[in-house]
Amino acid sequence: MSVLKVCIIALTEQGLILANRLNSLVENSEVLYKPKPFTQTVQEHFKQGHRLIFISATGIVVRTLAPVLQDKYKDPAVLVLDEQGEFVIPLLSGHEGGANDFAATIANKINAKLVQTTAKAYVKPIYTIGLGCERNCPISFVQSLITQALFDANLELSQIKSINSIDIKADEQAFMALSTLLNIPFNTFDVPTLQTVEDQLSIKSDYIFQTVGVYGVAESSALCGASKITGNESELVLNKIKNTKATVAIARSYP
Repeated sequence: MSVLKVCIIALTEQGLILANRLNSLVENSEVLYKPKPFTQTVQEHFKQGHRLIFISATGIVVRTLAPVLQDKYKDPAVLVLDEQGEFVIPLLSGHEGGANDFAATIANKINAKLVQTTAKAYVKPIYTIGLGCERNCPISFVQSLITQALFDANLELSQIKSINSIDIKADEQAFMALSTLLNIPFNTFDVPTLQTVEDQLSIKSDYIFQTVGVYGVAESSALCGASKITGNESELVLNKIKNTKATVAIARSYP
């Protein structure tokens, strides 16, 4: 039985240190440091069925591999690690592709925490909601959209740690009322802070940018809200959904 090739992809010098460490511990592995052209190189290894270990942000992995994903029965295992090697996330093909077991093996080798989202989670994520709306939007439009968002993301309201928006919405009556009604903190962020997560938005609205200075309020504020709680990077788990008067997005971050 042949041993699957493992590509360890690092994008920073700190990540390279961990990559070289893994290379010495993982059979039939090789290190790819800042491969060029990045997208083409990574996608080609993926299409060849090679297992991939990324030492990078999860968002980079998702955006790079999205065009070549097939299904959980054909895609190879993909793991994501942080630069410090504290966490190991089986991102793709957890069960059928063996990513869960592979991640557990890697976590054991480097004494890291396994973050397994397909089954029992060892580290529970923090979830936050981002909100946008027309001025003086009726609370019913926002509340119904939150209910829909939670359903779409398969989450319970009890899992949401904060609701968030842009600072010009700090006095939005619907948002303040929902914070009280749901007993969830309401935070707002200024434009420079929201701009720090611009590259993670699922879609960028020029109209919103011209109006308030950021390309998306709901997604940006959800991402910033999650990072504010954990102090770590965040990612979208539900891209913004909307009705005629409001938008809602959900993000998460790991402590």
